Amino acid sequence: MSENNSKGVDIKNDKSVDTAPTPQNTPIFTAPIGNAASAAAAAAATAQAASETIDVSAVQNPALLSMLQGRLGTLVGAPSGYIESLPKATRERVDALRYLQQQHTEINKKLHLEIFELEKKYSKLYAPLYERRDGIIQGGVDPTDDEKAEGAKIAEADADSDDEDTEKPAKSGIEEEDSDDTPAEEAKGIPSFWLTALRNHPQLAELITERDEDAIQHLRDVRLTYLEDKPGFKLEFEFAENIYFSNTVLSKTYYYVQSDVTGDFEFGSSKGTEIAWKPEHDLSVTIETKKQRHKTTNRTRIVKKTVPAETFFTFFSTVQEPDVDDDSELAEETRDRIELDYELAEEFKEKIVPCAIDWFTGKALAYEGLDEDEYDDGFMDDYYDDEDDDEDDDDEDDSDEDDLSKSAKDAAEPPQCKNQ
Repeated sequence: MSENNSKGVDIKNDKSVDTAPTPQNTPIFTAPIGNAASAAAAAAATAQAASETIDVSAVQNPALLSMLQGRLGTLVGAPSGYIESLPKATRERVDALRYLQQQHTEINKKLHLEIFELEKKYSKLYAPLYERRDGIIQGGVDPTDDEKAEGAKIAEADADSDDEDTEKPAKSGIEEEDSDDTPAEEAKGIPSFWLTALRNHPQLAELITERDEDAIQHLRDVRLTYLEDKPGFKLEFEFAENIYFSNTVLSKTYYYVQSDVTGDFEFGSSKGTEIAWKPEHDLSVTIETKKQRHKTTNRTRIVKKTVPAETFFTFFSTVQEPDVDDDSELAEETRDRIELDYELAEEFKEKIVPCAIDWFTGKALAYEGLDEDEYDDGFMDDYYDDEDDDEDDDDEDDSDEDDLSKSAKDAAEPPQCKNQ
């Protein structure tokens, strides 16, 4: 993707909308407005006439409303003719302002490039802290007495917070009387640290399935690195050896582009790791088995079908953006999925990696103003691919066949009436 491509997903905003007055969003009224009273009267008369002729039942028709919204949508941003109606000298001054705005954008581009370089500089200063954090989590090093004492003070201050709505973080256990009774081999590191931290994030909690949890138990570290050759960053997930995949590191790289309109960085594209799933442990699919009965012979057979499954590891997929002119339903769903992917990347970059301990304890839910109850079930559904399961494997199948869902591990066993 070109560095000058202005098309992308705004990093900080869900939508990129220019609100400055332009020929595309200037009100349709012709300036100057000399007859305000007559214009208002005409508008009122038009509205009255419309209200008398529109059938209420027609307005409540979803198909009609959809058609009307589509027609009205084509009018949004249409030139009003106002700028063209101005005197030549005024139009020339407007053109001069356009030039000044372009210069402003060029300066803004340099600003964001310098901010990016500053982030890269400070990421190197954070690196020793992240390495120390990883050592404590994995049990490779023990925290010092000063680290434990200062951390206990922070935990106590958080617990004593006057904000009753704050979700209380887990208190330090260093003063517990029975803390020294735990065998050393069981007290090594902080078990399930990253699984707990990710599950405390409302959006990620929607992505992590029960089947994913055991795999994520093997997650050792999540790292952020900045690209050197171009604007962008990489998220790296380091895993211990496990039964699910042979990769030791799963990564996803995100590339920035700069908007030609504002100069801001926007997400341009991303590339993920291809996961090397081990046989019978691919979490991205399930094996469905169907018992089919022949209409004539009444004999039955077992048909196995691999279907996509919802999984957190979909995050590492590389999704190609549809063509600009593609307005199909599939293209829109793909764009929604890409936008959600960029949002998750920003969450990892700005919140989860820097403040992992606060997500582990739950403290982040308070200062981020997040509440799991505020999220509707299935609000991340667009993140997963929708597959059509209606294909029939046998033209002679009976309509009353039984569906049996089984995991890939159990697919070779005799059919049972059991759902995965």
